[in-house]
Amino acid sequence: MGNPYEEAGVNVNSGYEISGFVKKNLAKKHANATNIGNFGGMYEIPEGYKHPVLISSNDGVGTKLLISIAGKKYDTVGIDCIAMCVNDLLAQGAKPEYFLDYLATGKVDGKIKEVLKGILNGCEIGQVDLIGGETAEMPDMYQGNDYDLAGFAVGIVEKENILTKANVKSGDQLIGLASSGLHSNGFSLIRKIFFKDNDFNYVTHLPEMPTVNLGDALLEPTRIYTKEIVPLLEDKLINGIAHITGGGFDENIPRMLPDELAAVIDADSWKRPDIFEVVQKYGKIKTSDMFNIFNMGLGMILAVDAKDVDTILNRLNQEQLQAFHIGQVEQRTDKAVVLSGGGL
Repeated sequence: MGNPYEEAGVNVNSGYEISGFVKKNLAKKHANATNIGNFGGMYEIPEGYKHPVLISSNDGVGTKLLISIAGKKYDTVGIDCIAMCVNDLLAQGAKPEYFLDYLATGKVDGKIKEVLKGILNGCEIGQVDLIGGETAEMPDMYQGNDYDLAGFAVGIVEKENILTKANVKSGDQLIGLASSGLHSNGFSLIRKIFFKDNDFNYVTHLPEMPTVNLGDALLEPTRIYTKEIVPLLEDKLINGIAHITGGGFDENIPRMLPDELAAVIDADSWKRPDIFEVVQKYGKIKTSDMFNIFNMGLGMILAVDAKDVDTILNRLNQEQLQAFHIGQVEQRTDKAVVLSGGGL
């Protein structure tokens, strides 16, 4: 007589196999592999904090996963999951410390290990420990290659160093950090534009992007900013951070501003990746709407003291041009975000 659980469609050994895979492939050499497979992940708060505050964030990858499924490319979306959580922690001044993932699918197979490779890679880039997670096999919930991915991250910050709206003042200057593309937002619209309204597919080569197929361009993983942001936080060079995610500039920039202040931004002060021009063209979207939906080439926007602008730009641009002086904070007269140039 067979195992009743397996007869219901669940592989009872898959969880053990996944735990073993993660233990063997943990990204950070000092990560505690003995955490994996326990009932809960453990993390010891580092010494040296006077009044440590834990900041947490959870997020998923959203319908970008459907493009991953269509192209049978699973090894990058884990980076997206790490990024969406870790970048939110950075925006509040926290140093990311650990991460847990949640993977759900109809059948645990080779794609799950590919997803986990991306998670492990993302943990290394984001400088976080993977201390646990859950892989759920639910054959009646998910069909075929369908799966879902979400994550939970925690960071630490001294209470006095938490970035709040009160830190930002009129006269602060705005520095934008380049995105890697669309990141992980707006993909219900992206899929509608390319795969419904225009009937393209994963392997379509558009004339505007001749060196890469459409699916791979859309799956470019979300950039993780730990390496760039943490040293600036440690030197107390940042007054505020906006992580530009769903809702674009209008929704996210005001989250770091006092109500009486506005961000005045020159949209010609940085170069946008080609993917945004392609989305706007084939989606027939107004430029103002593009800024209200997407990151438009800037994944993080920093508010800093005017005297520190050159120092910060020099530090961020040592290896490559990735940071731009895009505007300033002023007294608000109407909108919280005032954009000029850039085809607006």
